[in-house]
Amino acid sequence: MPFVPILMPQLGESIAEATIVRLDVAVGDTVRTDQEIIEVETNKAVMGVTTLCDGIVSELRAQEGVSYSVGTVLGMLEVTAEEVTRTGVETLEMMEAKLSVNPPPGSQQAEENLHFGNQDDSYEEAPAVVPSVKGLPVPTGTMGAHYISPRMRARMDDLGLREADISAIVGTGSGGRVTVNDLERFIDYIETWPSSQASPMRLAVADAMRRSWTRPLATVGLPVRLDRVLDHRRNSNPKPGLTLYLLRAFAKALSEDPASAGFLMGGKVVHPRAFDIGVAVQVEDGVVVPVMRKVDQKPLRDLVREYDDLVDRGRRRRLTEEDTKGGIATVTNFGTFGLTWATPIPLPNETLILGIGAGVKKPVWSTEVETFLPATEADLVLTFDHRVVDGGGAGLLLKRVGELLQKPEEL
Repeated sequence: MPFVPILMPQLGESIAEATIVRLDVAVGDTVRTDQEIIEVETNKAVMGVTTLCDGIVSELRAQEGVSYSVGTVLGMLEVTAEEVTRTGVETLEMMEAKLSVNPPPGSQQAEENLHFGNQDDSYEEAPAVVPSVKGLPVPTGTMGAHYISPRMRARMDDLGLREADISAIVGTGSGGRVTVNDLERFIDYIETWPSSQASPMRLAVADAMRRSWTRPLATVGLPVRLDRVLDHRRNSNPKPGLTLYLLRAFAKALSEDPASAGFLMGGKVVHPRAFDIGVAVQVEDGVVVPVMRKVDQKPLRDLVREYDDLVDRGRRRRLTEEDTKGGIATVTNFGTFGLTWATPIPLPNETLILGIGAGVKKPVWSTEVETFLPATEADLVLTFDHRVVDGGGAGLLLKRVGELLQKPEEL
């Protein structure tokens, strides 16, 4: 009988691999077309691998907790010839026949790369280290510590390391350069330390923050009174979350000043075509950012159910790729953790992230009764790409958000 491979599917245009969370079938089980048989976790959500046809599970190669790249064979289905004709699925024999006619690129012996084949860890030496202050040697040139030799680069690739990962290693090469020997010694040194495997979510967050930090980021802050927002929320049905008030005010402020939400691409500032704002949702070992669409065009009361649904699916890791793409900025409520101040970092594809801290009761002077009255106040913070927005522009944008929050009935 024919066999049909169970492949790791392409779960999104930017997703190259996924981790097996749970196997829902065993060898010998009968399955139906479109039945979810394997649960996988990507860097954005938990999804299911489904069958393409009816059949019997004849082999399972996937293991729980292991990551597999797109296209990897996770198992096999034994099917009938009639089922192949009915569904048009490709059998294992069909795929092997294709490969024999069109071998994959790189199957031929690759031409030797003389540059990377060089096992010498040397390079043109950087200037010697000259102590400018006693006990604080600094290189006289800029090349040494930043240079990574081909051999070192190849070893880092073998270990899956990035440049940021070796920042803790003291280099003994010229100009403070980290050599392969330095790296191996450090690996031996931490061999017995407790460790755990980073989850796909943690790796995704790490990669996004590494790319974000290549830009000059700055943060401004502004205290804002929340009493009117809290009163409005108490009298609303359904009740909007505080973050939704912030999201709506942010979108309205950006619609008045769209240049602030642009991003730099070469010599151009690309402006947003829609005011789609993301909201940071804390999940286990990371953060997901579902995106609310056209927030500037919808009144607050019409956003509540959409917001609650997105946040709920975000917490359960049930977001689709469409739910998380296309945002121009993000809001985050770090006040839910009791924090009054923070410096959130915008996503690599966004210029801005607006955060709000925990509300705190403070005495505020009232000119009407000429005495101090209790008020709930929280700090708004805006982190921005300083290449696109200056401090003054960011301050005006933040001030406008604060003004809009004082008129919640108009949001």
